[in-house]
Amino acid sequence: MAVDLGFAEQVDNTAWLSNRYFPSKLGGRPAWLELDALPATAQLQCQQCQAPQAFLCQLYAPKEDEFNFHRSIYVFLCRNPDCQQPNKAHNFKVLRSQLPLKNRFYSDQSPSEEGEPLPAIDSLKKLCAACGCLGPHTCSRCKSINYCSSTHQRAHWPLHKPNCGIDKAAAANKALPQLQFPEYEIVESDPTSEPSAVADKDEATCLAEFEQLSANGKAGELSDVPERELDKYFGSSAAAEDKSFEHFKQLTAAHPEQVVRYRSGAGAPLWIANVENTIASQLAAVPNCSHCGSVRQFEFQIMPQMLTLLNDERLDWGILAVYTCARSCPIDGYVEEHIIKQDIVA
Repeated sequence: MAVDLGFAEQVDNTAWLSNRYFPSKLGGRPAWLELDALPATAQLQCQQCQAPQAFLCQLYAPKEDEFNFHRSIYVFLCRNPDCQQPNKAHNFKVLRSQLPLKNRFYSDQSPSEEGEPLPAIDSLKKLCAACGCLGPHTCSRCKSINYCSSTHQRAHWPLHKPNCGIDKAAAANKALPQLQFPEYEIVESDPTSEPSAVADKDEATCLAEFEQLSANGKAGELSDVPERELDKYFGSSAAAEDKSFEHFKQLTAAHPEQVVRYRSGAGAPLWIANVENTIASQLAAVPNCSHCGSVRQFEFQIMPQMLTLLNDERLDWGILAVYTCARSCPIDGYVEEHIIKQDIVA
């Protein structure tokens, strides 16, 4: 299966990125697909510090079956630098949501993209005025605006205070840089000019064989690969690191601004570092779907280029590889999927 690349583009009117238009997007507020059974606030708290996680991006990725007619994958993360560790993704969260063509939220007719964008379709639940996630808590003073947590209420107070009890909408849709990333559309492109091989064909073949070992399921059990086999491909761990990074650079050189690589059901991510030295044990233990028990397979990866758009020097990663249920099983609301963070350093 060919790789599809995603690039971040600014839009003149971010209303085009609302849930009505089923967007792929970076930053801003999540454009929720299922509008009733939203993720609980506890589900979007950092495992380490319990702070609310920030919305990073979402991809619209429908499948060819009735219950996946609409399908979106959401990625959240904790921005606290103390919660970030090399080659560990415990400060990230991935959620999947999907709907059939005929559902109670959206028309079965495609929305028109002529003229001005239509407003978003409202959630059936109250949303946090600061981040757009589920907002079970109400401002105690005006009782007309909601929050996901006291943390976000305090952060939003300077915007809300002048209008508290007067104009609910005045501050509810204003972005808070400390809570929201800059908003972009993620536009998909077929990389027809991306090289299919590196300069040294023998080296490329070896790397491809090595990547296949880490594709998914049992094939990812790199701990079972003898050291002599690894040496055959790379010679030494230091050489392996260099070759993996060079391979990454050569295959992305034609499109250096890519922020996403989408390759559902085919092979492995484009690793940025040697797997055996970084995330082999995690890759060998990708958990099955928590909803139906099916294996998870690689679907897409987030690239380091995305970091340049976030305006947050505290964040860092090599790549983020997202694994989802191979069946994309029918669900209600949102179900958690799996993510692996690989860094350049071990």
